[in-house]
Amino acid sequence: MNFSGMNLYRIRKQLVRLALPALFLVSCAAQSGRAQTGLENLTVTVECRNGAKVPIEVEAARSEEQRRAGLMYRTELADGKGMLFFFESDQVLTFWMENTLIPLSIAYISYDGKIIDIRDMRPRDRTSVTSSRSVRYALEVPQGYFARAGITTGDVVRIP
Repeated sequence: MNFSGMNLYRIRKQLVRLALPALFLVSCAAQSGRAQTGLENLTVTVECRNGAKVPIEVEAARSEEQRRAGLMYRTELADGKGMLFFFESDQVLTFWMENTLIPLSIAYISYDGKIIDIRDMRPRDRTSVTSSRSVRYALEVPQGYFARAGITTGDVVRIP
Protein backbone atom coordinates (compact mmCIF):
# COMPACT_ATOMS: atom_id res chain seq x y z
CA MET A 1 0.00 0.00 0.00
CA ASN A 2 1.39 3.41 -0.93
CA PHE A 3 1.13 5.95 1.91
CA SER A 4 2.19 9.03 0.00
CA GLY A 5 0.93 12.43 1.16
CA MET A 6 -1.90 12.35 -1.37
CA ASN A 7 -3.14 8.93 -0.25
CA LEU A 8 -3.07 9.95 3.42
CA TYR A 9 -5.10 13.01 2.50
CA ARG A 10 -7.69 10.83 0.73
CA ILE A 11 -7.81 8.36 3.62
CA ARG A 12 -8.32 11.16 6.15
CA LYS A 13 -10.99 12.77 3.95
CA GLN A 14 -12.81 9.42 3.63
CA LEU A 15 -12.66 8.85 7.40
CA VAL A 16 -14.10 12.30 8.08
CA ARG A 17 -16.86 11.72 5.53
CA LEU A 18 -17.78 8.42 7.20
CA ALA A 19 -17.44 9.64 10.77
CA LEU A 20 -19.44 12.88 10.55
CA PRO A 21 -22.89 11.25 10.17
CA ALA A 22 -22.17 8.96 13.13
CA LEU A 23 -21.01 11.89 15.25
CA PHE A 24 -24.12 13.84 14.26
CA LEU A 25 -26.40 11.00 15.40
CA VAL A 26 -24.56 10.64 18.71
CA SER A 27 -24.75 14.40 19.22
CA CYS A 28 -28.51 14.46 18.49
CA ALA A 29 -29.15 11.59 20.89
CA ALA A 30 -27.05 13.29 23.58
CA GLN A 31 -28.84 16.62 23.10
CA SER A 32 -32.20 14.85 23.27
CA GLY A 33 -31.13 13.16 26.49
CA ARG A 34 -29.94 16.45 27.98
CA ALA A 35 -33.21 18.17 27.10
CA GLN A 36 -35.07 15.46 28.99
CA THR A 37 -33.09 15.86 32.23
CA GLY A 38 -34.73 19.20 33.04
CA LEU A 39 -38.27 17.88 32.80
CA GLU A 40 -40.60 18.14 35.77
CA ASN A 41 -42.33 14.92 36.83
CA LEU A 42 -46.06 15.13 37.60
CA THR A 43 -48.92 12.76 38.17
CA VAL A 44 -52.09 13.68 36.30
CA THR A 45 -55.39 11.95 36.99
CA VAL A 46 -57.86 11.11 34.26
CA GLU A 47 -61.45 11.19 35.52
CA CYS A 48 -63.33 8.81 33.27
CA ARG A 49 -67.02 9.22 32.59
CA ASN A 50 -67.56 5.72 34.03
CA GLY A 51 -66.31 6.99 37.42
CA ALA A 52 -62.80 5.50 37.26
CA LYS A 53 -59.80 7.65 38.13
CA VAL A 54 -56.62 6.74 36.25
CA PRO A 55 -53.28 8.21 37.38
CA ILE A 56 -50.58 8.75 34.74
CA GLU A 57 -47.02 9.70 35.62
CA VAL A 58 -45.86 12.28 33.09
CA GLU A 59 -42.83 14.33 32.23
CA ALA A 60 -43.93 17.94 31.71
CA ALA A 61 -42.64 19.48 28.48
CA ARG A 62 -43.15 23.21 29.04
CA SER A 63 -40.40 24.91 27.03
CA GLU A 64 -40.07 25.01 23.26
CA GLU A 65 -36.88 22.93 23.49
CA GLN A 66 -38.56 20.29 25.67
CA ARG A 67 -41.61 20.13 23.39
CA ARG A 68 -39.40 19.82 20.29
CA ALA A 69 -37.39 16.94 21.80
CA GLY A 70 -40.48 15.18 23.15
CA LEU A 71 -40.04 11.43 23.35
CA MET A 72 -37.54 11.23 20.49
CA TYR A 73 -34.91 8.50 20.67
CA ARG A 74 -36.61 6.70 23.57
CA THR A 75 -36.72 2.94 23.16
CA GLU A 76 -39.41 2.21 25.73
CA LEU A 77 -42.26 3.79 27.63
CA ALA A 78 -44.26 1.82 30.19
CA ASP A 79 -48.04 1.84 30.52
CA GLY A 80 -49.10 4.48 33.02
CA LYS A 81 -46.31 6.82 31.95
CA GLY A 82 -46.17 9.56 29.33
CA MET A 83 -45.29 13.10 28.39
CA LEU A 84 -47.59 16.09 28.81
CA PHE A 85 -46.98 19.02 26.45
CA PHE A 86 -48.01 22.44 27.76
CA PHE A 87 -48.83 25.36 25.46
CA GLU A 88 -49.37 28.99 26.48
CA SER A 89 -52.61 29.44 24.57
CA ASP A 90 -55.28 27.41 22.82
CA GLN A 91 -54.33 26.41 19.30
CA VAL A 92 -54.73 23.66 16.75
CA LEU A 93 -51.81 21.34 17.51
CA THR A 94 -49.91 19.15 15.08
CA PHE A 95 -47.49 16.40 16.11
CA TRP A 96 -45.44 13.95 14.06
CA MET A 97 -43.11 11.08 14.89
CA GLU A 98 -39.84 11.57 13.02
CA ASN A 99 -37.02 10.28 15.29
CA THR A 100 -39.54 8.78 17.70
CA LEU A 101 -38.83 5.07 17.96
CA ILE A 102 -41.86 3.77 19.88
CA PRO A 103 -45.54 3.71 18.87
CA LEU A 104 -47.58 6.29 20.77
CA SER A 105 -51.14 7.42 21.31
CA ILE A 106 -51.80 11.12 21.73
CA ALA A 107 -54.70 12.83 23.48
CA TYR A 108 -55.41 16.44 22.60
CA ILE A 109 -56.80 18.20 25.67
CA SER A 110 -58.71 21.49 26.01
CA TYR A 111 -57.87 24.28 28.47
CA ASP A 112 -60.32 22.80 31.02
CA GLY A 113 -58.83 19.29 30.80
CA LYS A 114 -61.40 17.65 28.51
CA ILE A 115 -59.97 15.09 26.09
CA ILE A 116 -61.00 16.23 22.61
CA ASP A 117 -59.19 13.68 20.41
CA ILE A 118 -57.24 10.46 20.84
CA ARG A 119 -55.08 9.37 17.92
CA ASP A 120 -52.46 6.66 17.33
CA MET A 121 -49.07 7.52 15.85
CA ARG A 122 -46.51 5.25 14.18
CA PRO A 123 -42.76 5.31 14.92
CA ARG A 124 -40.63 7.44 12.58
CA ASP A 125 -43.71 8.57 10.65
CA ARG A 126 -43.66 12.10 9.24
CA THR A 127 -47.43 12.20 8.81
CA SER A 128 -48.96 15.14 10.68
CA VAL A 129 -51.44 14.23 13.42
CA THR A 130 -53.56 17.33 14.02
CA SER A 131 -56.12 18.14 16.70
CA SER A 132 -59.69 18.60 15.45
CA ARG A 133 -59.90 22.01 17.17
CA SER A 134 -57.92 24.37 19.37
CA VAL A 135 -56.53 22.73 22.50
CA ARG A 136 -54.07 23.64 25.27
CA TYR A 137 -52.32 20.33 26.02
CA ALA A 138 -51.20 17.11 24.37
CA LEU A 139 -50.56 13.87 26.27
CA GLU A 140 -48.48 11.09 24.72
CA VAL A 141 -48.55 7.56 26.14
CA PRO A 142 -47.67 4.09 24.82
CA GLN A 143 -49.88 3.24 21.87
CA GLY A 144 -53.18 1.71 22.97
CA TYR A 145 -52.76 2.64 26.63
CA PHE A 146 -55.77 4.97 26.65
CA ALA A 147 -57.99 2.12 25.41
CA ARG A 148 -56.43 -0.41 27.85
CA ALA A 149 -57.07 2.00 30.75
CA GLY A 150 -60.65 2.76 29.64
CA ILE A 151 -59.85 6.39 28.78
CA THR A 152 -61.92 7.94 25.98
CA THR A 153 -62.73 11.32 24.46
CA GLY A 154 -64.85 13.41 26.82
CA ASP A 155 -62.94 12.21 29.91
CA VAL A 156 -61.22 14.92 31.95
CA VAL A 157 -57.50 15.18 32.77
CA ARG A 158 -56.75 16.86 36.10
CA ILE A 159 -53.37 18.58 35.88
CA PRO A 160 -51.79 19.68 39.18
